[in-house]
Amino acid sequence: MPINVLVISKYTDYHSTRPEASIFHGLAKKGFQIYVMTRRDSAHAEEFEKSGIKVIDFHPTQKFARKESQFIRTFIKEHHIDILHLFNGKAIMNGLRAARGLDVKVVLYRGYAGNINWWDPTAYLKFLHPRADAIFCNSKGVEEYLRSKMLCKKEKAITINKGHDVSWYEGTRAANVHQLFNLPQDAFVLVNIANNRRMKGIPYLLKAMNNLPQEANIHLLLIGRDMDNKENRSILNQSPNAHKVHFPGFRDDVLEIVAGSDLFVLPSIKGESITKSVIESMSLETPALITDIPGNRELLEHNVSGVVVRAKNSDDLTHAILALSQDKARCQELGKNAKKYIAKRLNHVRTIQQTAALYQRLYAEKKAP
Repeated sequence: MPINVLVISKYTDYHSTRPEASIFHGLAKKGFQIYVMTRRDSAHAEEFEKSGIKVIDFHPTQKFARKESQFIRTFIKEHHIDILHLFNGKAIMNGLRAARGLDVKVVLYRGYAGNINWWDPTAYLKFLHPRADAIFCNSKGVEEYLRSKMLCKKEKAITINKGHDVSWYEGTRAANVHQLFNLPQDAFVLVNIANNRRMKGIPYLLKAMNNLPQEANIHLLLIGRDMDNKENRSILNQSPNAHKVHFPGFRDDVLEIVAGSDLFVLPSIKGESITKSVIESMSLETPALITDIPGNRELLEHNVSGVVVRAKNSDDLTHAILALSQDKARCQELGKNAKKYIAKRLNHVRTIQQTAALYQRLYAEKKAP
């Protein structure tokens, strides 16, 4: 008998959810019976069905919805679900209620290191809920954070990285970023892809740009929503390098832009697991400069497949950017090693194997006398 798995997740955008979706394609090939509750017009629905995955046109719309919890509960009972895997807040809140008293193992996903405390009653509605049997953490940093907040059964939190397949990026054509953004043809181009949030540490990167020598031909592309805001602009005021920072906003061609840039810079200060945009950059052989926060520091080997500097330290960022801009051969070597690192250490095959092992262990516990 196959292990029956019910996944509840959103697959609105094809590209951003591809690593997660690939897990279930792989598990279906291994003989698991996978059911996915998501909107039928979701980006991966058709491909799921081609893999033999049954798609249920449903996703919770509220965190506390009795009818939605009951729908999930009925499905679990009628389809003899062994593993319930929940990937977002609404899925978790309703799924945990649905599983109450049923013989099903519940797995939660966590991709952020923060905002959970043992003294917060709301934490026991999600990640500290006693009904959760395992928490799939997207980085060791997330696992360590969760374990520090758990009063018992800390082994529930385990690390399984959402791996990528470097072949997904082989058809990406590098954009001519100098022409696209009207940059000097010999400029060294930095890129950051993110929506502006405090955890991303963008002010430290802007201060690093301010600190660069005025004659340094280094330009920065800040791509994403809300980058061109008052706070960021105020940091650049009176800076002789202000004209070298560009705010293209949200774009659909980010992979092409990253492939055409010289260096990806992520100055995060907290909360990250393994950042998807960095993995994409490394898969495209664009080297990454990142900070040493838990989670992100698992992404690469310092000075082998990228560069790691101290978080909240604009001087470190300035020095690293300047050194790399003056040694393009080193950047190219770091980029090639970065792709190899992803292919070996953060690949999707490894993720599928680890997830299968988790499900098999939970299933064995479920069937144990």
